[in-house]
Amino acid sequence: MDDILMLIVSRINYWVTILLMMIGLYAIIVKKNMVKKIIGMNILQTAVILFFISVGAKKDATLPIIEHAPQGADHAIRAEHFINPLPHVLMLTAIVVAVATLGLALALVIKIYRQHGTLDEDEILAQTDDI
Repeated sequence: MDDILMLIVSRINYWVTILLMMIGLYAIIVKKNMVKKIIGMNILQTAVILFFISVGAKKDATLPIIEHAPQGADHAIRAEHFINPLPHVLMLTAIVVAVATLGLALALVIKIYRQHGTLDEDEILAQTDDI
C-alpha cells in the first residue's frame, strides 16, 4: 500500500495534468455556454503545456551550457547531466498560440452574441433552424 501511495505522490504532476485535462474536456463537451467552452479549452491547453514542461524536467540536472575545459582536462560530457530545453522552448510557442486562440475565440463569441443575443448553443441552433 505504501508503494502505491509513493508512486502516486512521486508522479503528482501527471495526476494534476490528467485532472486538468478531464476538467477541460468536460467543459468543452458538456457546457452549453460558449464562454464556458472557451474556458474549458484554455484549461485543456494549460494541461498540455504542464505535461510537456513536466516531461522536460530532470532531477539533479543542469542547464545545457557547456563551459570550455582547459587543454588536457578529462571531463566527459554526458547527456543525462543536462535538461532538455526543447520541450520548454516549444511550450513558449504553445503559450503564444494559446493566447492568440483565446483572443480569436473571444472575438467570435462577441460577434455571435451581437448577432444572436445569446451565448447558449441550443438557443443559437434554434434561431438558425428558423432561418
